[in-house]
Amino acid sequence: MTTYTEKQVYLVCSGDLRLSANLSCWAAQVEMEDLLGKALNAQGWTVKRAHAYDEKKKHGFIDSQRMGIEVFKAIDPNVPLIVAESVWQYSHHVLAGLTTHKAPILTVANWSGQWPGLVGMLNLNGSLTKAEVNYSSLWSEDFSDDFFNKGLAEWLSTGKITHDASHVKAFNAVNIPPADEAVGRKFGGILRDNKAIMGVFDEGCMGMFNAIVPDDLLHKTGIFKERLSQSALYAKMRTVTEQEAEKVLEWLLQKGMTFKWGTESLTELTREQTLDQCKMYIAAMRMADDFGCDTIGIQYQQGLKDLTATSDLVEGLLNNQDRPPVFSESGKELYANEALPHFNEVDECAGIDALVTYHLWKELGMPGENTLHDIRWGEHFKGDGIDDFVWLFLISGAAPPAHFINGYAGASSERQPPMFFHLGGGSLKGISKPGSLVWSRIYIQNNALHCDLGVGDAVFLPAEETERRWQNTTPQWPIMHATLSGVSRDQMMARHQANHIHVVYTTDEASSHKACRIKAAALEEMGITVHFCGDVDHEGKKYA
Repeated sequence: MTTYTEKQVYLVCSGDLRLSANLSCWAAQVEMEDLLGKALNAQGWTVKRAHAYDEKKKHGFIDSQRMGIEVFKAIDPNVPLIVAESVWQYSHHVLAGLTTHKAPILTVANWSGQWPGLVGMLNLNGSLTKAEVNYSSLWSEDFSDDFFNKGLAEWLSTGKITHDASHVKAFNAVNIPPADEAVGRKFGGILRDNKAIMGVFDEGCMGMFNAIVPDDLLHKTGIFKERLSQSALYAKMRTVTEQEAEKVLEWLLQKGMTFKWGTESLTELTREQTLDQCKMYIAAMRMADDFGCDTIGIQYQQGLKDLTATSDLVEGLLNNQDRPPVFSESGKELYANEALPHFNEVDECAGIDALVTYHLWKELGMPGENTLHDIRWGEHFKGDGIDDFVWLFLISGAAPPAHFINGYAGASSERQPPMFFHLGGGSLKGISKPGSLVWSRIYIQNNALHCDLGVGDAVFLPAEETERRWQNTTPQWPIMHATLSGVSRDQMMARHQANHIHVVYTTDEASSHKACRIKAAALEEMGITVHFCGDVDHEGKKYA
C-alpha cells in the first residue's frame, strides 16, 4: 500500500432513498461516525467527511445515485475511503464512485440491530464483489474491541484485511458420497434441460445491484426471466372483486391467523389495507399463470409503494403450500396444492435458490417451503440448553406460515413501519419453529454464479428474549433464531455476499447434511460453483 503522509481517510455514508427513513436513522449514524472517528484518531489518522449535513433535509446521507456521483467528483481517488453504514442503504447511490476509486476501500457497520446497518453493509459488499471492486470490511459494537482495532490497523497499514476463511471448502475438494451426488446431478440436469421461467415484477429493488442476475448467467442454469411490470400487477388487482378478496381473508381467519387492525391508516393496519393485499395475492397468482411462471418476485419498494399496501403478506402466502385457493377468471384453480416460490425484493439470486430448493425438497420427501431472511444481527445466548452465537434472521415478507410455531395460528399481521411503508399493509409475522436447517446464498463473483451453503438449526429462545430481540430490531416482522454449524459470527460476516440468507427446514440433523450435499450437486450440475461452509459432513461417513 502507498504510504499516506497525511494519514487521512475520506468517509462517505450511503442512505435510503426515502426521507422518512433517513430522518429516523440519522442519530444512529452520527453516533456511529463519532465512535469510528475516535478509533481512527487513536491510530493517528483523521477523517474527512466527503459530504456535508444537509440543513434542509436534516440528514447527511447520500440519498440518490446522482448525489453519489457528484460527491465522488470531489473525492481524491488516491486517498483511502471508508463507507460507514448504520442504516439500510441503497448500494447504487455510491457504486458508481466506488468502481473508479483507486485507493483502498473499507466498508464498516455498527454491530446493532436497531436499524439495518449490517444488512446495508452486506448488500454493498455483495454489490462490490459482483462489480469486481476490491474492498475490505469491518464491524463493531463500539469500535473499541480488539477484533475491530486490529483489522483497522491492518487496513491502514496494508490497504486490505485478511479474515479467517478456514470454514470454507470447495465442492471439488471434498468427498461427496456417489449416491448423493447422483441424486443431485440428476435433479439439476432435469431442471436445467426442462427450463423454467422467473417472473420479475420490475428489476433492481432498492439499488440491490448484487440481486440482479445477468441474463447470460441465468440462462446457463436453465432459468429465463419474464419481465413483468408492477403497473400491470396493480391493474390486475383492480379487476379482482371485493368478494374474491373477502374469501381469501375469511380463509386466513378460519386458520386462526390474527390481524391487528386499527382505524388510523397512517399508523395502523386497517381491514381495507389487508383486503388490498388479498387482491394483490390473487392478481399475482393470475399473472404468474398467464405467463407460465415457476417463481416470481415483486419489487414493491419502488412503484407499488406509492399505489397500494405492501406485498409482504402476499409473499408469505405464495411461499406456503397450504394457502388460500386462487382461481382464474374462468374458474380454474391455479397452482393447486402447490406453493408459488416468491423471492422478496426481486432478489433474483434468491429466486434461483427458492425454485431449486422447493422442488428438490419435495423430490427428497420433505416440505419444500423456504424463504430468504435479512442477516439482521445476533448475540451469544446462554441458557435453556443453548450456549452459542444465535443469529437474528428477519425479513419484511416472504416467510411462509409453515415455518412458524403453530403455523397460521401462530401468525399475525401487523402494520408495516410507516418510515418504510407509508401506505401501510400488514406483515406475515411469526416465530420460526425449532428444527434443522440448510442455509445458502447464491451470488455473483468474477462474472459467474457461486453458492455458499451449510447446515444449522433454528432454535427456541425464551419468550422474553425473543421479545427483547424483536424490540431491538423490527417487531412487526417474522423472526428466526438460528445457529450455523461451524461458522462463527466474524467468519459469516467476512464471507457472506448479500444482505439475504436462504433457509429451508429438514426432517432432522442427518437429513440436513444429506440434503445439503444433494443440493450442492444439483447446483453444480446447473453450472453454479458451490462452496461448503462450516460443519457439513463432507466425507459422508455418518450420514451416507
